[in-house]
Amino acid sequence: MSGLADIADIGTDPRRGGYSRHVFDDAERQLREWFVEQAQRRGLDVHTDANANMWAWWGEPGDDAVVTGSHLDSVPGGGAFDGPLGVTSALQAVDVLRARGFQPRRPFAVVVFAEEEGGRFGVPCLGSKLLTGQIDPDRARNLRDAGGLTFAEAMADFGADPARAGRDDAALRRIGQFVELHVEQGKGLIELGRPVGVADSILGHGRWRFRFHGQGNHAGATRIDDRRDPMLPAAELVLAARRAAEAADDARATVGRIVPTPGGTNVIASAVDVHLDARAPERSRELVADLSARAAEFAAHEGCEVEVLEESFGETVHFDPTMRDRLRDLLHGAPALPSGAGHDAGILAAERPTGMLFVRNPTGISHAPEEHAEQADCEEGSLALADVLQELAR
Repeated sequence: MSGLADIADIGTDPRRGGYSRHVFDDAERQLREWFVEQAQRRGLDVHTDANANMWAWWGEPGDDAVVTGSHLDSVPGGGAFDGPLGVTSALQAVDVLRARGFQPRRPFAVVVFAEEEGGRFGVPCLGSKLLTGQIDPDRARNLRDAGGLTFAEAMADFGADPARAGRDDAALRRIGQFVELHVEQGKGLIELGRPVGVADSILGHGRWRFRFHGQGNHAGATRIDDRRDPMLPAAELVLAARRAAEAADDARATVGRIVPTPGGTNVIASAVDVHLDARAPERSRELVADLSARAAEFAAHEGCEVEVLEESFGETVHFDPTMRDRLRDLLHGAPALPSGAGHDAGILAAERPTGMLFVRNPTGISHAPEEHAEQADCEEGSLALADVLQELAR
C-alpha cells in the first residue's frame, strides 16, 4: 500500500529486525507528522486530545460521529502492518469515498490512538484506556519506561499537559460508532480462503510482572549450595506457564521478557523480573493465581522470594452483535472471527457500538518482521472499510 511505503523507513530496528516505534519517541513523532500531513492533504482538520490521541475530522467535529482508525506504534521489533494498516486504510477509504462523490451526513473522523502496544510504558491501549477512564490517570502519569522516565514527563516533553489526561466524556460523545481495520493476527482467513473478515470477540488478557528476589553474588566464587539464585525459579515459571496454558481451554501464556538485575554474565542476579502475558476466554486470572502459587514454591526452594504485580487486565470482549452482523451483511457474508490480540476497538466496545475488520495475513505471523498482507488483500480491505463507512455515515 502506498501509505505503508511512505513510512517504511521510519523506526526500522537494525538489531531486532522489523520496527520499534514507541509513543513519543523519534520514530513515533515522525509518524505523527506524516499522519498530520496526509490528513491535511485530504482537507481533514487534525486535533490532538488530552490523552495524546490524534483526530482528523472530515467536516466539523460533532457528536455521534462515525470514527475509524487504529494506531501507529509497534512492539519492539514488530511488523509493518499491525496498526499502520488500519490508519493507511482509513485514509484510503476517505479517498475512495471522495472519488465516489460521497459526502457524509454525520460527523466523520479518523483517529490514531497512542501507545496501543504498551511497548514503552508497559500498559497496552493506554490512549484509549485513558480516554474511557479504564485506567486511573495518576497511575498512568507515574508509569515509567526502561530509562526511568515517567509517562507524565514524556507527555510534557511532547508538549502535552499530563494534568489533563484522563476520561474525556466530550470526546466519547463524539463517537457514535467505531470501526477499526487491522491485519489479522492468526490464520483464520487463510484457512477460510477469504481476504477480509469481521471480528466477533477478543480473548480476555492481562500482563503480570513476577519479581524474584535472591542474593547477588560472584558467578565463580560462590559454591552452588551457597546460592540463592532468582534465575532458577524464574526459569521454572517460564516452563510452568507453558504447561498451564496447555492444560487450560484455549488459553495462552507467554513470557516475552526477562530482566535480571544487575544483568552481568559473571554475576548471580540479585533479582529477576519475569513479564507474563496470559489470555483465555474465561478464568485467565485464576490461571495466573495458580502460577503465582507455583512461583512462590519455586522461589522458596531456592531460598528466594517473589512478588507479583498485575500491570493490566481486560475481560473477554464480545463485540456488539448488531454491529457485527451489519458489517457481515454489508460485506456479503464475511466470516466472523475471534481475536487473540487486544485492540483499541476492544476498549471502546464497553462504551460505544464498535466493530472490526480483519485483512488476511498469509504468514499468520504478527508482532514479528514476518507479519505481512498482500497488496490485493490490503486494497480489498480499504474498499470494504469504505463500503462500511459509507453506509454508517449516510
